[in-house]
This record gives sequence, structure tokens and C-alpha cells, in this order.
Amino acid sequence: MDLGTANTLIYKKRHGIVLNEPSVVALDKSNGSVVALGRKAKSYIGRTPENIRTVRPLRDGVIADYQAAQEMIDAFLKKVSARGIFSRPTMVIGVPSGITAVEKKAVLQACERGGAGRIYMMEEPIAAAIGARLDVSSPEGKLVMDIGGGTTEIALISIFASVTKESLRVAGDEMDQAIMRHLESKHGLIIGENKAEYIKLEIGSALPQPESKSIEVSGKDRVDNTPKTAVITDEEIRKALEEPLKAIESLLMKMMTSLPPDFLSDIEQTGLTLAGGGALLRDLDTRLARLSGLRVKLDDDPLTTVVRGAGLVLENIKKYHEVFIN
Repeated sequence: MDLGTANTLIYKKRHGIVLNEPSVVALDKSNGSVVALGRKAKSYIGRTPENIRTVRPLRDGVIADYQAAQEMIDAFLKKVSARGIFSRPTMVIGVPSGITAVEKKAVLQACERGGAGRIYMMEEPIAAAIGARLDVSSPEGKLVMDIGGGTTEIALISIFASVTKESLRVAGDEMDQAIMRHLESKHGLIIGENKAEYIKLEIGSALPQPESKSIEVSGKDRVDNTPKTAVITDEEIRKALEEPLKAIESLLMKMMTSLPPDFLSDIEQTGLTLAGGGALLRDLDTRLARLSGLRVKLDDDPLTTVVRGAGLVLENIKKYHEVFIN
């Protein structure tokens, strides 16, 4: 399982990826029962009546709402079982490399109460490296950056472990928040998270594009709360994204300066592998390549890289036992 801030993905042994849904749950306020899950629950955000609340149980890559996370995990596990019930499955979970002991305990308890049996945890950058088919058993260093919804993580991986790693709680969600702040500040237009994400996907980019683009965006006027529409350009969205992008660039350069000397020649050859939904921002790979001088490769399907890596580990736990967090 890739229990992500933005999306939860589940890989089932011998079946591959069987679930890819937004990490959102809609709950009945009166009894806490699940009203909607995943994509349907995400469509409820900002549109619910008083008796229903929509929750994103994870923030910055870790559990923020324990009860909602438990309900969500339980419902997702039942959804991917043919009989509607998993019989205490063995589970491999990708977690942020900077996870604290308290956060780790919350993940374990939520998964146990959600129906999991034996649980193994592994750092998401290592799962991403395995999912990208990099040889993590080799002493040759591999540099991987995973840009998710809540966290950006970068790790130098050698012999099944992170030699050095850095993490930042700035990623795809912060990009959406930056767009929301910009529209409210410049246009007096208030929009929700879903619309901000839509704008990012439609016209967001890390570098100027050959042709300028614009879209019409509707929301609420900041002053009088009436409906309001504004035309938004790709140039202004690119400027709005500068702060989170510069934070990600700083993380990369911090890692580059801390690389052990013996690994520098490895990284010159192997480059930097990008994974995670946040890495899909147009030309982000090119921007990071220009900054670092490295060859930067975006994984073929960065949204699923981590869960595919966890799935490969699940298929051969004996081979990969060294990657697990104690």
C-alpha cells in the first residue's frame, strides 16, 4: 500500500495494482459511518450538507485524523477483496523517510484496525527506486526524488538502504495552496482545492512554454461572496508556483552538497530519478536538470512508482527483507 496524502494505491500479490483512489473519505457526522470514499468523496469537498464531513486523513504524508484514516483503510481493503473481506493480509506500506515514532505507530495501528495482519514498513524513496527498476542491492549509488502530495523526499540509495536522505513537507498540495493564495490575492477570487489542482494540471508548468495558455476560472468574490469569474494565464500560475518549486530545488541542492565523495561519479552516470504525482508538473524534470547538471529521468508512471515498488517487495519479501524499517 502507498498510503499517500493525495492518493492511496493498493497492490495485490499476483494481481498488480487493484486500487488507485484519492485519500478522501466522507463521513456521517452522527455515527461516523462512511458515506463516500475516494473519487466520489473528493467530489464532495466543499459541497457537503451539515450532516456530512469530508476528510483528508493524511497531511504531509502522515496520518492527521486517526479515526478517519482507520475507516478509509478498512473500506479500501474491503473494496479490493472479492469477498468484501480480507483475511488479515500481510501488508507492505511505503512511509515518508522522515516519519517519527509517533507517526509510525499511528500508521501501524490504523492499518491493524483496518484489517491488516503482518505489516512491513519501508521508506518511500526506496520503494520508488525499486518501482523504477533500479538495482537497490548494488553498492553503486542511485539518487531518487519522490514528490508526492504532502512531502518531497530525496535519497541516495545503496545496498538496500538510504545512505543519506532529505525530506521537505512541501509538494503537490503546497503547489495547489500557492495557486489558491495567488488567485485570492491578485483576482480577489476564492476557489477550492479541487479547482486549484485542476488549474495546476491544465496550465501549470515549471518553465515558460512555447505557447501561452489561459483558462476561465469561476469561484467566489473575496469581498462580497458573490459568484466571480476571472481569466488566468499560465505565466501567472508559473509565478505562483515559484515558492514551492524553489523549496524543492533547495532540497535537491542540499542533497547534492552532502553526497559522499565516492558516490559522485555514480550519480553522474545514473542521474536522478523522479517519482510521485508532483513530478508530473510540466518541465519540472528539465528545470531540475538545468539546476543540478544531472541527467533527470521521470519514471514512466510516477503516480504508481511507490506502490509498484512495494508490490515487488511483497512478491519477494525474502529478497528485499533488508529494506524494511525496524
